[in-house]
Formats: sequence, C-alpha cells, structure tokens
Amino acid sequence: MAHLLNSSFIPSSPSLRRHSIPSSPSLCTPRKPQIQAKIREIFMPALSSTMTEGKIVSWVRSEGDKLSKGESVVVVESDKADMDVETFYDGYLAAIMVEEGGVAAVGSAIALLAETEDEIAEAKSKASSSSSPSSSPATSDSPPPALEKTVEAGAADSAPSPPTPVVKATVAASSVHPASEGGKRIVASPYAKKLAKDLMVDLSGVAGSGPMGRIVAKDVEAAAAAGSAAVSTTAAEVPKPSGAKVAASPGIELGTVVPFTTMQGAVSRNMVESLAVPTFRVGYTITTDALDALYKKIKSKGVTMTALLAKAAALALVKHPVVNSSCRDGKSFTYNSSINIAVAVAIDGGLITPVLQDADKVDIYSLSRKWKELVDKARAKQLQPHEYNTGTFTLSNLGMFGVDHFDAILPPGTGAIMAVGASQPTVATKDGRIGMKSQMQVNVTADHRVIYGADLASFLQTLAKIIEDPKDLTL
Repeated sequence: MAHLLNSSFIPSSPSLRRHSIPSSPSLCTPRKPQIQAKIREIFMPALSSTMTEGKIVSWVRSEGDKLSKGESVVVVESDKADMDVETFYDGYLAAIMVEEGGVAAVGSAIALLAETEDEIAEAKSKASSSSSPSSSPATSDSPPPALEKTVEAGAADSAPSPPTPVVKATVAASSVHPASEGGKRIVASPYAKKLAKDLMVDLSGVAGSGPMGRIVAKDVEAAAAAGSAAVSTTAAEVPKPSGAKVAASPGIELGTVVPFTTMQGAVSRNMVESLAVPTFRVGYTITTDALDALYKKIKSKGVTMTALLAKAAALALVKHPVVNSSCRDGKSFTYNSSINIAVAVAIDGGLITPVLQDADKVDIYSLSRKWKELVDKARAKQLQPHEYNTGTFTLSNLGMFGVDHFDAILPPGTGAIMAVGASQPTVATKDGRIGMKSQMQVNVTADHRVIYGADLASFLQTLAKIIEDPKDLTL
C-alpha cells in the first residue's frame, strides 16, 4: 500500500509562531518541556514516477474518525491504478479538503489530521480558510441534471417512458463490509461503478470481494445476474409506449466533450513521448499448428495462449539480448538483466501493461496463474507500480478479435514491442506439396537507435522455431 506524505506540522497554538527571545543568564530557568498538539497536512502522494496529479476515488474514513498509524484512509486513482493510501501517524481525520471525485496535484494538501480530538475544530477552521482550485470535485464525473436524467430513464419527446426498475440485489458474502459499512459510503472500483450504472445495479446492496471489501466488477455482474429475474418479471408487466426512443449507447451523450481520465492522460503523454524515438518495423509469418495442438492439450490445466506467447518471446530474447535492451537518454543503452514481458490489456477507460517478470525462468503453469492474477488486478485497478512499469519487452495481441496484422507503438523506455495477429488457415507449400497450415503474422516495432534490422530478423527466426516446435515451452 502507498503511504501519505506529511509536511511539517501546522502549530495549533499562536504562541508557537512568535519569535524566540534571546537567551540570557537570568532567563535560563529550567522548565519542563511542553508537548504541543499538532495539526498535520495529508498530502496527495506520488504513486508512480509519472504521476503528476491524483483523483480521490473514495474516502475510507469520515471526518472525526480516529486513525491509527498504517490504517487506510483514502483510495486514490493514479495514472495507472487505484491504491489504498495509509497514514503515517495516529490522530483524528479532522477535515477533508478534497472530496470524492476531486483532483489534486501531487504534494498538495487533501486533508488535515489532528493529533487530539480537541484540535478538530481548529483544523476545520484552517481547512475552510484555505481554498484551493484542485479541491473541487471533477465536473466530468457527474453529468448535468438533464443528461443524468436521460441516461438513467431514457428520453421521450412525445410519450413518457416507463421507469426502468433498478436491480437491487444482495450477493451473499457478508452482512457488513468496509465498502458500505453503516451506509456512509460505497467503495467500488471506477469500472465497477460504471458497470453498475450500465447494468442499473444499486451498489448499496452489493457485498464487495475486493481488497478492504471494495466492490469490483465481478461483484456487480453477480448482483445483476441475481436480480435479472425480478427485472424481467417487472419489465413484462409494464407496457412499452410506441413513441419511446431507444438509446443506442447507454451512458454516452453524442456531441459532448469528455476530458481525459487520469489513465487516458498518462497514455496520451506516453504516446506523444514515443514519437521522439526513431522506430522501424519488421513482419514475420509463423506457422502455429504445433502451438495450437499444445494449447489444446494443456488448456484444461489453466494454461493461457497469452502465457504461451510470452514464454516463447522470453526464450527467444535469451538468445537475442539486444532486443531486450533499452535506451533512455539517447547516449547509451542497457542490456536488461531480467526478461520481463509486458502484455497490453484494454481496461475500462484506458490501457495498461501488466508485467510477467522473469518469464524465461518461470514454468508455463505458474506463468499462466500469474497472468490471470494480474488481469484480475488490472481490471480492478489494483496493480502495484512494479506490476506494470518494469517491462523490458512488450506484447500486444489482437488475434482474439480476428485482426490478422497490425503495428504497435513502442512504449517509452523499452526497446521493442511485438504485435500479434490471429492464427488463420492458409494455403502453404513445402517441398513442392500444397497443404493447409495455420499461420499468424507478427510485427515488431523497435528502437532503431539500438536495434537494427538484422537483429529483429534473427530474433523472429528464433521465435518462429520455438513456436513451430514448442517442446521447450513446457519445460
């Protein structure tokens, strides 16, 4: 978990702000030290090296609550993930300066922590007297009243539309959990909140299974499934007006300008930064019959195709370390000591690259389990920085969507990224004979300051040999 950064405390007594009196022999009477109460500022922490601002997803505790050192206080959305943030000190959460949905720059105050209960009133006074533009909630999170009404109930010009029943289902897990304890606040991942809005699920009745009782996407889906029968029955009883309009894309208002989310902003900056790197691309066709057969054989043991491709790439990189290298300053490059395969994953509101660390050394079964764990954490926005920013080589696979080939943009700080297309039956010839083979197209984008055409060609030949004879993937 991340930790809150605290500055020097704000003196709670005006006498502490006076200039000290020069000492003299007559004024050197020994005195017992007095312990002064403190009011500390809770700062927006830097949760990653690229984070410049953070968004308050939810406050885990309320104003006036007593806090213990190491206790989670707030959930912050960084440019890549949601993270629980802890306090370094005991005390009372005296004043919240940035409400849920608000955005604050890294290092700016988001709350005040009082050392004693008597200091709460003074802290509230200090918070109200200091105004900051960053403490206002983000306007993009809450649609205007008219839009909100349209999204939730649908708009009809000539005939009133019947109210759509909201699913309010309780999933049996625990009667009370931190996500909605006492009905004060619901702690859910941003994707879970959006999914709940799309599926019209009331989060107040959903028990969270994520960290600290947070509601994640699978909890919402379970609640929607549990309440679908009731919704169907109610919908059957309500007649549909003939003049009602049906929204094609729920939650999207055409013609509106939508600001980037924190994650989208980070992706945008990285893509612009990548334009400064001179890149080139090399494509290669690989026969996948043997890999497909292996996958069918071990799929029941939990092995994923993503893990197989990552393993194959890692084994090829062992023989071609320059393709696993990186250049950051334009003056030198690093032969990375580990082979960490980052895999692009599309999530709600952005893109992230969970990392399979030491993929060349981990067996395929452990690698597959790790990949499933990383994907679940990515979709819940719970990845830790080392789980998404330590990649040395990147995979981007659109084959599952039927895409036959594409080019990928090189992520900053890495040497190469490989785009993987779908495996498709193809007429091929060998030794003068015509036959059908399953083949896929891979295209590698590389940093031309470090990696040259011959390097990529040799790497792709090695990769093809491993995939076409995949016995080493299961060792």
